[in-house]
Parts: sequence; C-alpha cells; structure tokens
Amino acid sequence: MSLDADAITDRRRLKRGLVVWRLLALVILVGAIAAAMWSSDRITLGDRVAQIDVNGVILNDEERLIALRRIAGDSAIKALVVRIDSPGGTVVAGEELYRALREVAAQKPVVAVIGGTGASAAYMIALAADRIVVRENSITGSIGVILQSFDISQMLGKLGIDPTLIKSAPLKDQPNPFEPITPAGRAAIQAVVDDTYRWFVDLVIQRRALSPTTALQLSDGRVYTGRQAVALNLVDAVGGVDEARAWLADNKAVPLTLPLHRIEPDRALDVPAGIFGLVRKTLLSETLRIDGLVSLWQPEALR
Repeated sequence: MSLDADAITDRRRLKRGLVVWRLLALVILVGAIAAAMWSSDRITLGDRVAQIDVNGVILNDEERLIALRRIAGDSAIKALVVRIDSPGGTVVAGEELYRALREVAAQKPVVAVIGGTGASAAYMIALAADRIVVRENSITGSIGVILQSFDISQMLGKLGIDPTLIKSAPLKDQPNPFEPITPAGRAAIQAVVDDTYRWFVDLVIQRRALSPTTALQLSDGRVYTGRQAVALNLVDAVGGVDEARAWLADNKAVPLTLPLHRIEPDRALDVPAGIFGLVRKTLLSETLRIDGLVSLWQPEALR
C-alpha cells in the first residue's frame, strides 16, 4: 500500500513538472513570435507616422529598402519622417535610396529632417522628400561626385617590386594603384564623373524647381549651413521633427495626435562579415577604399 502511495505521489509530481515546463515553453514561443512580429513591423499598431533613420556613410542596404517597401504598402502609415545625419556615400546607394523614398512619396507624404549633416548623397536622398527641414547650423549641400584612387608605383619601384599587369585594352585597369594614370584613362574617368554629376544636378533642378544656371552655380561641391540652404531654396525650412509634424498636420491632414513609430530595418547577424569589416577598417583607411563613384563630404581627407 505504501508503494502505491509513493507511486501516485511521484506521478502527481511529474505531472506538475510537465505542466510547468509546457507553460514555460508556451510563454517562450509567444514571446518569440511577438518579438519577430515587432522587429519586422508586422504587428498591428493602428494609424501612425513612421520614422526611419539614415545615419553614417550611405552604402547599399537591402534591409532598409525592404523596410521602405513595407512602409509604402502599409495603409496604416499615414506619413514618413526621414531623419538624416550623414556625410553621404556611394552614388548608387544614394540613388537606390532616393528611388525607394520616391516610391513611398507616391503613396503618402514624406518629410526629410536633416540633423548635424546631410551632404552629398545624403542631400540626394533628402531631395526625394516632399519637404526638407534642417537645423540652422546643419551642414548640407556638397552637390557633386568623386572617384578616388592612389598611385603607389614609385614606392613599389623603390622597394624593387615590379607589378605585372595583363589587360585586354589600355583603359581596362584605369585607375589602378600600380601605375600612373594615363591621359586617356583620366579623360575616360572624367567623362564618367561628369555624366554622374549632370544626373545629380538634374535631380536638384527637378526637385527644387531651380533654373539650370542657378543649380550649376550651387553645385560646385561646397557645403552650406542650414540657414544658407533655406535662403538658396536648397531646403524648405529650419526646424526638426516637431516642425515636420506640424507641416504634415497643416498641409497633408496628418494629425499631430498620431504616434511616431520608429522603424528599424531587419538586420541578420553576420559575425564573419562583421569581423572582416573591422579588420579591413583597421588595416586600410576608409578614404583609400575604391567602391566606385562616391558622393561624400569628407573634410578629414583634406588634412
């Protein structure tokens, strides 16, 4: 009889333990699903104004483009505020982001808010907005493009190193760091830079309603303070997010009572890529990288 009582007690204890573990597993599962829905912005939040941030050097970012496509297709998002604090980046990355923001603007109003810096490709993406707001002392402008290279051929010669280059045509490797750029190579590269520059200036003409003459005068690569940019019609007004929200309320019927929801692009954890990027930045200055044409304000390169 004592054995039966002990067995019954053990079974009851086991059942209680199983119930606890099942409840714990259920809580973890529900939490994981909620976290996944929140991180991908699929959770139902009701009508709101979205905010997305563009910080640092602008490079190709597929996750951010995906987030912008979700914003464009979400009817509960009534407007988008783009907060910018960037010196620019590659021309192609700026172009991709500009076009993605124009797709959003086709569905709902977009306001760009430039913080400390919104120059070069960062100004390019601000042009996609229906309105651009800056601080009085923000740095903006720097309209132009650049292709950077370097020549280490003389240094290699002093070290007794003679690089061998086998190419299909004289311009195939222009520019490269192992030999001086040729006149023909410089002319070909200048033609590419000029064509991209004309595309950027045409964007300024179109989006800021400037005459070609005025746009060219303003697009000599210089930067402007926020106050200067307002006076030159490169941006619309001085202010921040509050002024952007007030404009949306007054001109686009987007109530100030709607919550502002910051959207973070989904980021996959890539440890090997992160380690490689850290090592590369440690061993090779960012100003010496050749990623193609860039539209980047980089005063540190002048020192």
